[in-house]
Amino acid sequence: MRMITILIKLPIRCCFESIRSFFLIALPFRSRHRGQTGQKWAALGTGMLSATTMSIALLAPAAAADLQKTLRVILSDAETGMDPATASDASTLSINENIFDALLRYDYLARPVRLQPNTTAAMPQVSADGLTYTFTLQPGIRFTADPAFGGHARELTAADYVYSIKRLYDPRLKSPWLFLFEHKLLGDEALLPAADGKRARPFDIDTPIAGLQALDRMTLQLRLRQPDNNLLFALATPATAAVAREVIQAHLDNPGNHPVGTGPYRLVLWQRNDRIVLEANPDFRPMRLASMGSGADAPIAAALKDKTLPLIGRIDIRIMEEQQARVLGFLNGEFDLLEPLPAPLADMALDHGTLKPSLRARGIVLSTTAPLRTFYLWMNMEDPVIGGYTADKIALRRAIGLAYDQAEDIRVLDHGMALAAQSPLPPDVLGYDPSYRASRRYDPVLARALLDHFGYRKRDTEPYRSLPDGRPLTLQMHSLASTTGRLRDEFWRRSLEAIGIRVVFKSDRFVELIKASRLGTIQMLETNWIGDYPDGENFLQLLYGGNVGRANYARFRLSQYDRLFEQARGLPDSPARTALYRQMAQLIDGYAPWVVRTHPLEATLLQPWAHNYKRHPVEGTVWRYLDVDAVSGKH
Repeated sequence: MRMITILIKLPIRCCFESIRSFFLIALPFRSRHRGQTGQKWAALGTGMLSATTMSIALLAPAAAADLQKTLRVILSDAETGMDPATASDASTLSINENIFDALLRYDYLARPVRLQPNTTAAMPQVSADGLTYTFTLQPGIRFTADPAFGGHARELTAADYVYSIKRLYDPRLKSPWLFLFEHKLLGDEALLPAADGKRARPFDIDTPIAGLQALDRMTLQLRLRQPDNNLLFALATPATAAVAREVIQAHLDNPGNHPVGTGPYRLVLWQRNDRIVLEANPDFRPMRLASMGSGADAPIAAALKDKTLPLIGRIDIRIMEEQQARVLGFLNGEFDLLEPLPAPLADMALDHGTLKPSLRARGIVLSTTAPLRTFYLWMNMEDPVIGGYTADKIALRRAIGLAYDQAEDIRVLDHGMALAAQSPLPPDVLGYDPSYRASRRYDPVLARALLDHFGYRKRDTEPYRSLPDGRPLTLQMHSLASTTGRLRDEFWRRSLEAIGIRVVFKSDRFVELIKASRLGTIQMLETNWIGDYPDGENFLQLLYGGNVGRANYARFRLSQYDRLFEQARGLPDSPARTALYRQMAQLIDGYAPWVVRTHPLEATLLQPWAHNYKRHPVEGTVWRYLDVDAVSGKH
């Protein structure tokens, strides 16, 4: 705060008066009165192996699923290890949610979204003070047969969830999901490092805590320090799904290479970064559609009525990072759905947002949706060139933001299939403020003036700027080694060179970029976040100081932001909490650890023989609900 106050008192004249206004956002804010909002959400909580091939022995198929049917799908990014405690990329989460089971899941057709029991017999019993949640598990749910169980299946118990959630606290895993429970569960300080960062004793997963207990074989109880309006959402994420201790201990070096769960599918083939095959779990419990849809969803509800899920026996997943290969593969009938149609190649299938007549004549179906997703560029706040909280470093990052032409990005690279983002929060999440407008705008003239003022000047006839101390200024941006990555590189090259900044690019595979991001060895990277649950907290935690080294890739640490985040976390969805979210967005604008880009509009293409598809706003896949015609010439 003191640093910002000094900045706005600098003698800035002429065009620099507009620069001055960029730093006003860090001044104290007034909170609105607490109230109620979002009536449509009111009942939400209560209504509720390297490059080698790994094969797993096949067992008898589940009775509900037809092994004569195969769903052929594409994932755009390579998978990482399939450990629920550590996986956070969209591709791996899509697979994990079909192998592993969380306590709760979302009703497929309900809008607004609604939680329902998954492995529990019913929704939890919640104490009057909102601090104690008691779950009763369904008996007879079993982990798939595995050598860790002596070659047999093993029943799921409450102790499995205690173990699985405690694994998020293991410092060796550096789980990006610890924020879901950290300092929330009663007594969890026994699992956390001391306040000074030193652990008095090694982490012991068997350390008992009052906030997480198996009361008996089938009863799980969570006790909180204070009410948490998003706890049930957390318990529907793949990160909180049950893993078996025997399996983890048998594969301690890399548990993500041997996924064993209780979900509708199990892994039977894994060719790294190429092909993954899932097969219906023969031990999966009977599951049916929870609620019957209406209107446009009525045909799906009718088709699934009284059906036991999943319907399709095998899921054949191909990893294809190149966009054109994905589109051509679908158009050639090699895949049953294209989710989503890559926006830069939308013209291959769409005319002004509608399906081309030639594709309609083939029976191909278009489904459009606005997912809970935000694309952004993050900058490493610990990097010696671009990071830091001093005036010159803030000016450099804000100039980069001013050089970003959001309208051109949407028009040219996204082909109009995106919304201009104003903050990290996409529409339709709790806490989204449609009236909020970011202070950043496309203004390369102001960007150049800002850089000049803070000492990033060009020397003599050199085309690029230098650092204030006279050394050359060169930024490094990492990107995907793909056609898309190269297009993004060229976009940013033009943008930054227009304000006199030299940038070099380093391409790598997605998996390696994620690893380096968590280690803090990347200076700048474009990425995106898909909502794990429909609340703004899930996006704003990406800049919470406690998540540095986990989901906070920008390594942003600001005490004022953290205080607002912690205060908001204790409030229900309300005008008071939305006001706190606004203040946090303003701090992001001011210190500029991110350039917030877009919220995509997704178009999914389906072959005429694929049925029952409806994109869910939160869950990554809907594979268990889909069906394909047995006689299509393609299966």
